[in-house]
Amino acid sequence: MNVLKKLLHTYLPALFVAVCFNLYFIFLMREQNTAYLLYLDILLGIALSLAAVADGLKCRRQELGKKERLAEEEGVKEALRARFEENCDLQDYVAKWCHEMKLPLSAGLLLTEQIRDVPLRGQMREQFERMKQQINGMLLGCKLQSALFDLQIQPASLSACVRTSVRNNQFFLIRKKTMLDVSVPEELTVYTDPSWLVYILDQLLSNAVKYTGEAPVIRIAAGREGEIVSLSVEDNGTGILPEDLRRVFEKGFTGSNHHNGKYRSTGMGLYMAKKIADRMGHELSVESEYGAYTRCCLRFHEHDYFRF
Repeated sequence: MNVLKKLLHTYLPALFVAVCFNLYFIFLMREQNTAYLLYLDILLGIALSLAAVADGLKCRRQELGKKERLAEEEGVKEALRARFEENCDLQDYVAKWCHEMKLPLSAGLLLTEQIRDVPLRGQMREQFERMKQQINGMLLGCKLQSALFDLQIQPASLSACVRTSVRNNQFFLIRKKTMLDVSVPEELTVYTDPSWLVYILDQLLSNAVKYTGEAPVIRIAAGREGEIVSLSVEDNGTGILPEDLRRVFEKGFTGSNHHNGKYRSTGMGLYMAKKIADRMGHELSVESEYGAYTRCCLRFHEHDYFRF
């Protein structure tokens, strides 16, 4: 039906012109030779018929090709839908596994307190704490990649979020004998999701603890400039090479020096922190001087649509 419509639309003007010419030749020309007219009509009919057949075949091939492409697209969509469902099932399985692992992990942390050998107890506690961090990171990573990732933006005390993050990292802060300088006014309030903000701060503080120098010092400071609140986490560690600085937020990037092999890095911490910060409308940046310091800055904007 579509092919017939296209042919009528294309050749109907030509047929109209031919009919008009025949009428003009028959009724208005004094000297008529109908043999010439008949010969011309035959040639014109043959030409139009051949052209119509060729166009009909071309249109038919196009219609068949369009149907094949639509069938292929449906197949691709179905495959993507199946892959998406498999991915969701895998994320659900990993999330459930993380929740199940928290119970024996907590039991292991309690059992370490019964070990009388202090150095051994500290070493085992450190490994359990690292496992705890990795499991929490995996669980939050599943939530971030999920299609149901949600944010609950609300006014939150920046000082309270910092204190929560410090508690989450207190074991490593104490074990490394880190001097912590926190200067965050109690009255500072930002519009954010507190749980996700604590996760970002955990990543920044964890990195700062790992890469501080021989006399570890970490400074956490916050202040307001107009409608923007800024929070910085600075350490006196090894710093970042200038050629690596612009790539610190890339997925899986671990740097060219790999921090001299002291720590194994997945290159996912800052990548995840940046991704979450972007979703919440915050700005996360890093500045560093190699061999001197690294400073991570988080900037909060007061968006009108976050106000209640």
